[in-house]
Amino acid sequence: MSNQAIEAPAFLHASRLGSVQAEALTCRIGAQLHNVNLGDASRDDALFAEIRSLLLRYKVLFLRDQDITRAEHVAFARRFGDLEDHPVAGSDPDHPGLVRIYKDLDTPPEHYENAWHCDATWREAPPMGCVLRCVGTPDVGGDTIWANMAAAYDDLPAHVKTQIDGLHARHSIEATFGAKLPVAQRHALKARFPDAEHPVVRTHPETGEKVLFVNAFTTHLVDFHTPANVRHGQDYAPGASQLLDYLIGRAAIPDYQVRWRWRKDSVAIWDNRCTQHYAVQDYWPAVRRMERAGIVGDTPF
Repeated sequence: MSNQAIEAPAFLHASRLGSVQAEALTCRIGAQLHNVNLGDASRDDALFAEIRSLLLRYKVLFLRDQDITRAEHVAFARRFGDLEDHPVAGSDPDHPGLVRIYKDLDTPPEHYENAWHCDATWREAPPMGCVLRCVGTPDVGGDTIWANMAAAYDDLPAHVKTQIDGLHARHSIEATFGAKLPVAQRHALKARFPDAEHPVVRTHPETGEKVLFVNAFTTHLVDFHTPANVRHGQDYAPGASQLLDYLIGRAAIPDYQVRWRWRKDSVAIWDNRCTQHYAVQDYWPAVRRMERAGIVGDTPF
C-alpha cells in the first residue's frame, strides 16, 4: 500500500466512528478525541476498536480530563499488546510497565527528551506505541511535539529516496542514555542492549506506509560504504553523516508536526512506528510529572 492510499484528514474536520468524536488538529497529524473515557475503553472492546482505528488514521490522539486510575491506564495500554519496562527510567512498583517520568525540583531535566526521537529504537523490536498521561504540569511550558514520519518520507526528493532505498542504520542506548554513566556501567548497558540495526525506511505493518526511521538514537549508516556511493573518502566521511543528519532533520519541519499543551489528566496516545516526538524543556524550575505505558512492538522491516 502506498502512503498516498491513506488520505490526510481535512483541517479541523470532525469525524465520527461510533460514539467517539475525533477533531483533527492539523492537516498531516493528530486529532483530539471527545466523548470518550479511557477507563471505559479499557473494558469495552468496541470502544477500544474505534480508538485503535483512529490511531492508525491520525497517528497521535489527544484527550483531556482523563481522571483514570493507574490500573485503568495500564489496562487500556495493554489492549494494544504487552507492556515493556525501561532499563533507565523507573516504573511504578505496583504497575509494571508504567514508567514514571518525573521532573521535580531535585531532578533537573536531562537533555535526552528534547531531541527528535522515536522511543527505544535501540531495541531490536522498538515499541509499537505509548500511552502518556500528565499527572502534573507547569502553568505554561512543557509542551510535546509530534511529527509524521510517513509524510516526511513521502516528501523526500526522488533521488534521495533512491539513495536510501535498502540502507540500514545503527541505533544505540549506550551513546544516549548510557553517555552519562561511568565506563563500566555504560559497557554493561550496551552488553544488555547491543546496538540495534534497522532499515532507514521501514514499512508500517498495519497501513503499509513507508516511514523514515532514523532519529536521535541513530548513530550511523552501516551499509553506505559501497562502490556505488563512495569513490573518495569524503563521500563517506562526512558524506554519510551529512546524509543521516539531513534525514534526521526532516522531523523538525513544521509541516509534519502537531504541538500539544499539557494539562493535568491530559493523555496522548501515539503510534511509535510512524512518528517522532520532542518534549520541550522550557519550564525548569517548574515541575512536570508524566506516566507512560509503552507497548511492545515488532522488528522493523
